[in-house]
Amino acid sequence: MSVAERVRFGVLGTLRAEVEGRPAHLGGPRQRAVLAMLLIARGRNVSAERILADVWEDSRPPSMTTLHGYVADLRRALEPERASGAPARLLVREGAGYALRAAPAMVDAERFTDLAARGRRALEDGEPDHAADLLGQALALWRGPAYAEVAEAAFAVPDATRLEELRAAVREDRLAAVVAAGRHVAAVGELEALVSEQPLRERGWELLALALYRSGRQAEALAALRRVRRRLADELGVEPGPGLRDLEAAVLAQDPRLLPPPARPGSALPGSALPGPTRPGPGRSPRVAESSPPSGNLPFALSGFVGRRTDLAAVAGLLEEHRLVTLTGPGGVGKTRLALEVARARAHDATRDGVSGGADGPWLVELGALRAPELLAATVATALGLPATSSAEQLAAVLAGRDALIVLDNCEHLLTPVATLVHTLLTRCGAVRILGTSREALGLTGEVVYEVPPLDAATDAADLFLSRAAAGVPGWTTGPDDRDTITALCAGLDGIPLAIELAAAQCRTLSVEQIAGALEDRFTLLVGGPAGRPDRHRTLLDTIAWSDDLLLPDERLLFHRLGVLGGGFDLETAAAVGGITPVLPPLSALVRKSLVTAEPGTAPRRYRMLETVRQYALAALSPQELEETWARHRAWALARAESVERHLRGPQGAVLLDGLSRDQPEFRAAFSSALAAGDGAYALRLGGALFWFWFRMGHVAEGLAWLSEAFAAAPEAGPAVRARARFAVMALLYLAGQPARSHEMAHTAVEEAREAGDLVTEAGATAYGAYTGVLAGAPIDVGALTGRAVEIARHTAQTWLEAETLMVRGMALRALEDLPAADAAFQEAIAAAHASGHDWAADGAAWCDMKTASDRGDGARALAVAGDLLAAMDRYGDISFWLVTVHSTARALALTGRAEEAAVLMGAVEAIGARAGVSPALMDPLDGPREAAAVRAALTPQEYERHAARGRELSREETSRLVRALVPGRRSR
Repeated sequence: MSVAERVRFGVLGTLRAEVEGRPAHLGGPRQRAVLAMLLIARGRNVSAERILADVWEDSRPPSMTTLHGYVADLRRALEPERASGAPARLLVREGAGYALRAAPAMVDAERFTDLAARGRRALEDGEPDHAADLLGQALALWRGPAYAEVAEAAFAVPDATRLEELRAAVREDRLAAVVAAGRHVAAVGELEALVSEQPLRERGWELLALALYRSGRQAEALAALRRVRRRLADELGVEPGPGLRDLEAAVLAQDPRLLPPPARPGSALPGSALPGPTRPGPGRSPRVAESSPPSGNLPFALSGFVGRRTDLAAVAGLLEEHRLVTLTGPGGVGKTRLALEVARARAHDATRDGVSGGADGPWLVELGALRAPELLAATVATALGLPATSSAEQLAAVLAGRDALIVLDNCEHLLTPVATLVHTLLTRCGAVRILGTSREALGLTGEVVYEVPPLDAATDAADLFLSRAAAGVPGWTTGPDDRDTITALCAGLDGIPLAIELAAAQCRTLSVEQIAGALEDRFTLLVGGPAGRPDRHRTLLDTIAWSDDLLLPDERLLFHRLGVLGGGFDLETAAAVGGITPVLPPLSALVRKSLVTAEPGTAPRRYRMLETVRQYALAALSPQELEETWARHRAWALARAESVERHLRGPQGAVLLDGLSRDQPEFRAAFSSALAAGDGAYALRLGGALFWFWFRMGHVAEGLAWLSEAFAAAPEAGPAVRARARFAVMALLYLAGQPARSHEMAHTAVEEAREAGDLVTEAGATAYGAYTGVLAGAPIDVGALTGRAVEIARHTAQTWLEAETLMVRGMALRALEDLPAADAAFQEAIAAAHASGHDWAADGAAWCDMKTASDRGDGARALAVAGDLLAAMDRYGDISFWLVTVHSTARALALTGRAEEAAVLMGAVEAIGARAGVSPALMDPLDGPREAAAVRAALTPQEYERHAARGRELSREETSRLVRALVPGRRSR
């Protein structure tokens, strides 16, 4: 038994360690904080300077001697049998820092994460009893709050928050399993306690209502649903999410789907009380909810749509006749809401009428937070669920032939680049339509401009005020003369919907007469008397300013600071960027006063600000306050990225990648502000933390662009920072099809990692450098280099790193046609990947193992591997990996005498890849062309074309069903 396997660590409560079952003395608070920081790093090197800065963040750091003393004490506690002067094997010195070589299985947080993932998979696979057992084991590991002694320290907050959020999801998963197993009566008490502790998490309420209904308590189920509706309205000002709404309708209708279903794979999604594919659940990647690509991404409406029937009909008619319609008008007039309602109605009508036009989209692309025109095409591609593209031409090639409606929101600050992009799309994609919102027209030939008018004060505007006031204040009613006052108030607000909603939000504390009087006084003050009417945009700004004036000091400070956040954000982000503790009371007040909106159905809850309101808040900050707020924003972005990166190659990987996608606007803003401030070293650190996200999600051009700027701005950055960023460049260049440059970067990254003592980066760069060297034809000893990489990886005790270096070793050996050695490496890689939860490495090794079997002519074995691999792939939406795997499967089918089916798959891959902008031949230059040639050689040209033509008509979902029929999987991970 190794030293790492003899020491157990506990962080799910107070920090503790046990050496062969005996408690270890960990010293005082600072010494324990040093240990906590090294545990959070998960085996990575942490510089001594960083330890001093983070552990003593609230005071002047001590001398380096003090830190050395703490480390020596910890070593004596954790390795009591180590002889004096012998090298440490657990808490080791590396370069200018320290690393803790703890075995992942010996840390309770790692075991908890693994059990949570296994339990959720059992629940998804229709094994509720097994799921409940696994999830119960996971929860039993907790002894108190995560990292209890240091949970408030900045270095611990991201990891502690991640664990607490996962704990909440696991509690819900376990109770979902109990209900699914038919023990709904027993679950009611626990669910009542759960919603009492976490009243704003909607999933617990869904499960409570379902358990009550199945227990024969329909009236109580409906009462629970009414309770949560009131709670959400009172505290967040939002309607329930779709899961609660669907469940309430089902309970009222006594829907037979609410009866306990038989336990079978896919019988119920754990994220929703309703059986069937209603929506992905908390903690589950939206990309894995179904095997087919998503159709549209419009957000759920946060409130009812009032009035504008004439506008809806007019814009819908224009969009039917023209391919480019732009809604213009001042900020707050309702352009975005009108565009969304038109898009929703168009999709609904198309679905109702059974026409294909509603199948693709509508797609919302929010441009308000985008400040880098060069990222416009990539932003649109990401919103449409496509691989990232770097130019309008590439995006047009992907969208050619698609019948899609794209809503481009807030175009005014990017008029020229948006106009260029739209022109390219419309001239090259004949079935694409664009609905834009902007304060100015794009100025393109064929553009139809519709100026969105204000609401009529006496009708729609007054109705809007009444609707929002009633929603914000349950039980609110008007007095006999209020309608006339409201009409006059709305007229004074020029019928601007956002201004009206802000005014209505004040009904919580003011009467209608008081609101009207306060606004009249403010306008008199601002414009020099009631005779001087401000223009509509001025009216909106004045209304926001009036709402701002009514805020308490902490609320106002938080409101202004949140203006730097361009996208949605969660509570942790608001606290870090706002710099206010506790943050929930002032944030809740901003939600109640309509300056911030809460997104329904999200857990953990997410918030956002309307762009006009955000711009006002941003402008309200003084230059010094703005600089300080951006500094907090950068600190939060880096902490979030680095914390998540440490767990991306584990059981939570897919979910965490989705979280990074949601936060991508903030990372872009952090890069921009850091480079503007001349902090290139920060940009290099952030790029090093985000590279795996860029690598997996296809943001190659963006990642290379940011890192190029960062290196130029940080010529004196330290070796640890340079090494990780250089490794990122190496990996992205490999994806970009530049193996020679990638190999050069890997060589430099290895040297810098050695200088810094960063074994994790050294192992990865050594392995990938060997593989890219093979591709580039460099004269290297592949076996020795990849063997060295695996040896270093094992020394770090990071099983995921061992899995990945073994996978790359196998790829390199296979490229040299050393198939026995490659096969051995792949088998070891798969075992290590399953042990660590690094599914990507397991799937990559299995794919290569499959291709090795085909190289040997063993199509049957290749298909056996493909069946398991493709069954696992249905859990996530990595279309690139799926395409190359289906491409390889076609070759294996041809080897087993099923060339016609193979040609069908080749045609499907060709067509789906063209729509997604992915080419297996370019992604897999060693095998892609050989696979295609093998299938073509098995048929005459005429036969191949006939069968491939059938495949080109298939969607991804249809292709997946065909593959499952041709190559059934034996198991599903």
